[in-house]
Amino acid sequence: MAAPHLRHRSSLQGIIDFSTKAPLETDQRVKARNRFYSIVEHFDTAHNYSNKNPYNRSRLIRYTFEYAMSETSKDNVLRAFIEALELSTDEVEDDDLEQLGPKFFDFADYLLDNFFLPLKASSKKTPQPSPTIYSAIQGAQGDGETQAFPGTASRVANLRRACLLRDRHRCVISRRFDLQEMITRWDRDGHNAEDDDGVLLVSSPSDVLEVAHILPHSLTHASAGSQLNASKRAALAVLNMFDDGVTHLIEGANIDRSTNAITLTQALHGQFGDFRVYFEPVPDQPPHTYRIRSFLPPPVDQMLELPVTRTLYLTSDRTIDPPSPRLLAVHRAIAHILRLSAAGEYIDRLLRDADENGVRADGSTELGRLVTLRLGLSIAG
Repeated sequence: MAAPHLRHRSSLQGIIDFSTKAPLETDQRVKARNRFYSIVEHFDTAHNYSNKNPYNRSRLIRYTFEYAMSETSKDNVLRAFIEALELSTDEVEDDDLEQLGPKFFDFADYLLDNFFLPLKASSKKTPQPSPTIYSAIQGAQGDGETQAFPGTASRVANLRRACLLRDRHRCVISRRFDLQEMITRWDRDGHNAEDDDGVLLVSSPSDVLEVAHILPHSLTHASAGSQLNASKRAALAVLNMFDDGVTHLIEGANIDRSTNAITLTQALHGQFGDFRVYFEPVPDQPPHTYRIRSFLPPPVDQMLELPVTRTLYLTSDRTIDPPSPRLLAVHRAIAHILRLSAAGEYIDRLLRDADENGVRADGSTELGRLVTLRLGLSIAG
């Protein structure tokens, strides 16, 4: 039996073509899907996974295909899979399937290392903008962050202001009012302080609110010289394979648009960024109505008052765009893939192990995977 995690190729760039092509013909699609499922199901049943190591690479591949966002996106995954395994159009006999193991698991590791791992590791790190004056002082002193990423601090500060205005200074899930805004209004108006709808704030629960990116800000955060590093280019390529053409919604400054952000409490921001809380559209309801669910334990769900149905706020003049249903759908799909394959649990354990124990002398820590994350991914930076 192959070791579930310890062996993986660092890169399949140049081997897998993630670029968009014409849709498969019907007969091609049927053959490709039959081939795909026969191989995935073989490795799913042939290799055992324990409670201690539940991560299932076969299911990571399977659910990446099944949760791909359109027929074109599913064709993209099939093409990449077939190309990575260097398959011909001839059927593979059952006796030959085991020979595909190294390439099969390399493909799963590529998806994990270049997309799911960096995405999950970085998605809770939405930068919370400095006050305007402090940002100006940083710039005047030649702060490295400000110089390397011009406009980033002001963009995120503007994004926070826009989201708070659009979301009426409330968490879109808990409906708690922004604590700092409550203090400001209370200092000004005392017991007459009102929320954005004219309701007295005297009995309104409040909390510290943050701007939360739907897809992480760091995904398109360029290095000095405005160049994305290889890790980020690979992540965007996988994302575009998974949802054909979606990257135009987050390219460049678009990553910091209101379409890619919502206002949340710190607690909910952490769980949303961890892909444990997700938004599910509710049919036959007003636009932007979602059932907000989670993969959290029942006591945590109860504490966070989940699940709950919310219709997202819109500005009366529609000058601030609402969160993109497409980006929320991508976030939801990723949450389900991480859950169903146990890749999310595996990544959590990997990162926790690295933080608490460092690299172990007995080699049980996956050094290569951690080095890939920390060096190639300055994705969280």
